[in-house]
Amino acid sequence: MSHPREIAPGATYMITRRVLRRHLLFRPDAAISQLLVYALVVSARRFGIEVHAFCAMSTHLHLVVTDVNGVLPRFLQFFHRIVALGTKVLRAWEGPVWDHEATSVVRLLTRAAVVEKVAYVLANPVAAGLVRHACEWPGAKVDVSELGCGVLRAARPVAYLDPENPQWPEEVSLPLALPPAVAQDGVDDFRHEVAAELNVREAQAHSALQQQGRRFLGAERVSKISPYERVTSSEALGERNPTFAVGRDQGDVRRIAGTAVRAFRASYRAALERWRAGVRSVVFPAGTWWMCTFHGASARDFGLTV
Repeated sequence: MSHPREIAPGATYMITRRVLRRHLLFRPDAAISQLLVYALVVSARRFGIEVHAFCAMSTHLHLVVTDVNGVLPRFLQFFHRIVALGTKVLRAWEGPVWDHEATSVVRLLTRAAVVEKVAYVLANPVAAGLVRHACEWPGAKVDVSELGCGVLRAARPVAYLDPENPQWPEEVSLPLALPPAVAQDGVDDFRHEVAAELNVREAQAHSALQQQGRRFLGAERVSKISPYERVTSSEALGERNPTFAVGRDQGDVRRIAGTAVRAFRASYRAALERWRAGVRSVVFPAGTWWMCTFHGASARDFGLTV
């Protein structure tokens, strides 16, 4: 059983979802990029999600978003469903699209964490040895220069989505929002910080590939690989799946956040035990989502919020 997760309105997250068995179903081409951007824009607009950064790798998706209304599970369910069904049509794919592991959802608690994770998302194609610089990635993505000011745009894909259904407009757009941790007058500083972090990550990737005697695959070759192939390199198993991130050099913030997470889980489980015993008047901690949404349970702030 997974740990209960606090869903707090206004929280910012890095989200990662992987393709089944590391198949290259999201190999960058015009059709899959159109589907991914369209699905993201429609889903974000439907649930009031602010998108800050995005990178579609061949085997997984990375997002940095803010859940303004505290409906992140609804957004993820809708977005991932559209992507999966559209991909099955585009790739003539039978069976599941998504990996059986749960979506990775990491709450970003500080500005430093936002800067580091946005840079991580943008640097992913470089870290994977695919292109020398993030801007060269041919797949759907956000560039540093677009942070807080760019616009995601896409026409409705021909495959899967019914043009007669009003929930699928012919064209959609979504301005890229500035993360809440960044003041409106600090957008230039934010971009510079992300660019600096991105440069560090790219330099590390260059050094690592050189030491391994490998070369970057290049955008052209990446785009020509069959989407039905799989990544065959070894992948570490049993790695930690963090709940939150605070960034480097943040003093006691990590300890305080960890204490808050443990307190939320303990309070939730105590309330759930009473609920299972038939006590319907029990109050869950604020941020409880599933029990409140599907069972009508009550929740209140006990000062446990991260």
